[in-house]
Amino acid sequence: MIRLVRRDRASRKLAVMAPLLALLAAILSNLILFVAMGKDPAAVFYALLLEPFLSWSSFSEVLLKTGPLLLIAQGLAIGFRAKVFNIGAEGQFILGAIFASAIPVYFPQATGGWIWPAMLVMGAIGGALWAVVPAFWRVRLNANEILVTLMMSLIAVQLLNYLLLGPWKDPMGFNFPQSVMFQYDAMIPLLLPGTRVNVSLLLAFVAALLAWVYMQRSFGGYQFLVGGLAPKAATYAGFSQSRAIWLSLLIGGFAAGLAGAAEVAGPIGQLQRSISTGYGYAAIIVAYLGGLHPIGIVASSLLMAALYIGGDNAMVSADLPVAAVRVFQGSLLVCYLAAITFVRYRLVRTSGAPS
Repeated sequence: MIRLVRRDRASRKLAVMAPLLALLAAILSNLILFVAMGKDPAAVFYALLLEPFLSWSSFSEVLLKTGPLLLIAQGLAIGFRAKVFNIGAEGQFILGAIFASAIPVYFPQATGGWIWPAMLVMGAIGGALWAVVPAFWRVRLNANEILVTLMMSLIAVQLLNYLLLGPWKDPMGFNFPQSVMFQYDAMIPLLLPGTRVNVSLLLAFVAALLAWVYMQRSFGGYQFLVGGLAPKAATYAGFSQSRAIWLSLLIGGFAAGLAGAAEVAGPIGQLQRSISTGYGYAAIIVAYLGGLHPIGIVASSLLMAALYIGGDNAMVSADLPVAAVRVFQGSLLVCYLAAITFVRYRLVRTSGAPS
C-alpha cells in the first residue's frame, strides 16, 4: 500500500516553488484542452499570460483588478488559516456594493469630499453584517459555514436583482436594471492619471500590510494559526474557538464588503447586476495560490488579475470561450493543491493489510 505521511519539516524552498510548479502544470494540462478544441495554444497563452504585461493600458487594467482580489483574499486567508472556510465572499462583496450605493441613490444631489469615504465605510459594514448570519449559525447551531456562506451569496444576488428591477431602478435608464449614475463626489479619486486605477489599490496594499502584521507579528494571529493547525492544543491553551469563528467571518466579510464598495465607487460608477463578477470566488484561488501568506497573496492577486485581462484578450484574439478561461483558473488551484500536498507530505510504501 502507498499512503501519505506528513513530513517532519516541509521544505521552504519547495513551498515557494509550489505556485510556479502549479502554473507550469496548469499550462501543460490546458495545452491538451486547447489542442482538442482546435485552438492555437501559442496564440492562447500569448494572449492569456503575456499580453496583459505588454502595454501600459493593459497593465493598468491588471492593477485595477488586483485591488478587489487582494482585499478579498487577504480577508479570507485569515479565516482559512484558522480552518474557518468562508466561501461566501461573493455575496459579501455584493452587499458591500449595495450598502455603499445607498448614499448616492438616496442622496443624488449631495456634494462634498465625505461621500466616497462614507461609501467605503458603509460597504465594509454591509459585508461584515452579511457575515454575521453564518457566524451565528456556526457558533450557536454548529451549522457548516461553507454551505451557509455559499447559500447567502445566492440570496445576495436575488436581493441585488430585486433592488435594480424595483425601487433602485433608474427611471431614466431606458429600462436597464441599474441604479442612477453616481455624482462626481461619490467616485474614488484616481491614483494613476490616464487610467482607471483609483485609490482603492492603495487600500488593498495597506490591508496586505495589516494582514502581515496581524498574522505574523501579533498574538492574535498566533492564536489563529494554532487553532487551525492544532485545535485541541488551542482549546487546552484557552484559545476561544467561537472568537476565532466570529473574527474570521467578520474580517472576511468586512474586506469583501470594502472591495464591493470600491468597485461601485470606482470603475463602474453605479450599481449594476454585472457587479457580481466572481471576484469572491476567484479570491479563494488567490488566497491558496499565495500560500495563505500576506506577501504571497500580493503576487497571486497580480497573477489572477492578469488572467482576467488575458482571458478577455484570448476570447477576442484567439477565439477562446469564457468557460475555457475559467477552467484554466480552476485547474491552477487544483495543481497548486496537489503541489503543496507533496511539499507537506511524502509517499510511503507500507506492507500488510490496512488496520
